[in-house]
Amino acid sequence: MKAATIVEIRNELEHLNPDALKQLCLRLARFKLENKELLTYLLFESENEESYVLTVTQFMDEQFENINTKSYFLIKKSVRKILRQVKKFSRYSNAKETEVALLLHFCTKMKTLKPSIFNNKMLTNLYQRQVSLTEKRMLNLHEDLQFDYNYKLNHLKQ
Repeated sequence: MKAATIVEIRNELEHLNPDALKQLCLRLARFKLENKELLTYLLFESENEESYVLTVTQFMDEQFENINTKSYFLIKKSVRKILRQVKKFSRYSNAKETEVALLLHFCTKMKTLKPSIFNNKMLTNLYQRQVSLTEKRMLNLHEDLQFDYNYKLNHLKQ
């Protein structure tokens, strides 16, 4: 079965009544966790972006606390998992400020990780890639936000 395009889906959704639309959304949410997470964001958290960022950063803090630091292999595996989740949460928001804030927090937590990530080439490269990605994303923000985030970014580069 070939999936329909977004335009075709949009046109079909315009013809549905609200009850049928609600049933489609609930059925969609049943099948995949990401669909349910996205609907949760859109319905409950999209109104207040600051609280969403705070919630995700608290989740990130918990994940970093639970990292098994016995070997660099386990650290790498955990850090990549956290990064995947951060990217997913920033995709839900679709706001550049949220993405930059989450990436900055991720880099900050990664830099303070014990044992130091700078003793491992792969973790160092991952950290540097995220710092440079954050730098690129900051260029699309308002000047005042760029100034605030640039201060944090310079602290991470040292």
